[in-house]
Amino acid sequence: MIDWDLVWPVAAAMTAGGLIGVERTYHGHPAGFRTHILVCLTSCLLMLAAMHQATWEFLALPGQTVVIDPTRMSHGLLTGIGFLCAGVIFREGFSVHGLTTAASLWVTSAIGVLYGVGMLNLALIGSGATLAVLAVLRLLDAKLPHVGVMDVTLRWKQGAAPSEAALRDMLRARGLRAVRIGHVMSPDCLIHEHLLKVKGPMPIDADALVAELCGREGLAGFSVLPRDE
Repeated sequence: MIDWDLVWPVAAAMTAGGLIGVERTYHGHPAGFRTHILVCLTSCLLMLAAMHQATWEFLALPGQTVVIDPTRMSHGLLTGIGFLCAGVIFREGFSVHGLTTAASLWVTSAIGVLYGVGMLNLALIGSGATLAVLAVLRLLDAKLPHVGVMDVTLRWKQGAAPSEAALRDMLRARGLRAVRIGHVMSPDCLIHEHLLKVKGPMPIDADALVAELCGREGLAGFSVLPRDE
């Protein structure tokens, strides 16, 4: 006999997780379609198990009263999901990537919990709000004036590396600002690397910066990587 009171929360959780995962997959993020489905499904299954503890096959000790507290399961879920979220956050140079994907996994787990405890209305509202933030607000965010960030690596030949002040002046001429400058030297001191975190108003004219760097004497190589979550 199929217990539809257990089927519909599972189906709804998988649907919600899948829709959120589709948005992440479409934009090429590491935790995508299947990951979000599994996160939401797991949260829902464990909360359903906690909510139906009366059907568990265990015997209480004689004279003991069993107190059912499903909230302890939700606490454990939302704490444990933090380990999975940490796996999609990584640092590259001065930039941190994956924060939005980690947040989407966290909220997906919360949505699964809501389906598991039977709060259908709140779960649907949460699913819709999450999709709106990830998909709809992405379009709005693209139209809002904001500051762009680039990771710039400059590899100079021995003795050719300019001072930090000269680097800042070069970027300032392009409407850019270096908020951090790091230095890396090769073991033989033949190559001096500048690692820069550069900010500027969007859209950043990376082509102009690349063209200028191509003409710099003493530059052994460089990379200009716009950062996008």
